[in-house]
Amino acid sequence: MGEENHTFVAEFIFLGLSQDLQTQILLFILFLIIYLLTVLGNLFIIILIFMDSRLHTPMYFFLRNLSFTDLCFSTSIVPQVLVHFLVKRKTISFLGCMTQIIVFLLVGCTECALLAVMSYDRYVAVCKPLHYYTIMTQQVCLQLALGSWASGALVSLVDTTFTFQLPYQGQNIINHYFCELPALLKLASADTYRTETAIFAMGVVILLAPVSLILVSYWNIISTVIRMQSGEGRLKAFSTCGSHLTVVVLFYGSGIFTYMRPNSKTTKVQNKVISVFYTVVTPMLNPIIYSLRNKDVKGALRRLTGRKSFSPGW
Repeated sequence: MGEENHTFVAEFIFLGLSQDLQTQILLFILFLIIYLLTVLGNLFIIILIFMDSRLHTPMYFFLRNLSFTDLCFSTSIVPQVLVHFLVKRKTISFLGCMTQIIVFLLVGCTECALLAVMSYDRYVAVCKPLHYYTIMTQQVCLQLALGSWASGALVSLVDTTFTFQLPYQGQNIINHYFCELPALLKLASADTYRTETAIFAMGVVILLAPVSLILVSYWNIISTVIRMQSGEGRLKAFSTCGSHLTVVVLFYGSGIFTYMRPNSKTTKVQNKVISVFYTVVTPMLNPIIYSLRNKDVKGALRRLTGRKSFSPGW
């Protein structure tokens, strides 16, 4: 036993979401349906925006980026979870675990920044409509998108570096369904205070700061909308902003709950359930919220099915 405790872990074993075989089969069917909807929905948004020149606007440029992050986000986790529902021994190699965390953090943190950028885009559209296209130029949009990806890469690099410089010896059973930082840190064979402090600091940068920007943006949007004389204009603005806020509450709320609290020694069932919201549910909801309730997307689909020619844009 003493020798085993000094052996570095080569693979991790997940306890998963459930140990009951029947429940695992039901969860497999549910997760498979959600994943297929996620892939089809987000691919639909990406292709439609690319093919319809009328959707080559800043709002849809950011939405295309959001759909791409959702595809990567979901694909970095869900296919492995689906396989694990069907096998008794749910394992992942040390390198596989590291790769999953890097990709998960990169696209997840990029999405945090993108949602803040999209709220700023809506703020300019509603509060400064006459200056919208002079402020949200193609160059500015590209810079904001690249900045979002750069911030995601920075947070992923910092969190991963601090997490994997810790020794992992002996314990290799993760009470979770994928490699997530709070669950993995419980297995470290050294003090995790510095790592937890770094993760918390990155959480302030990528979770609390964007949420603050979103709240300021929407406070200004709501103030402007209330002063609108047109009832139809108010309804349209509230509809668009309401869709965005639905995603924001689900995504940030569950993310803040997981990453902005002190890391306890045990992983509760509720923590795993909450993780499902931002890893599985939100990537599926984004295309549904943005497409089914959006006249522009419906119009683009009608035009696409009604004609063959198209002009790709940025």
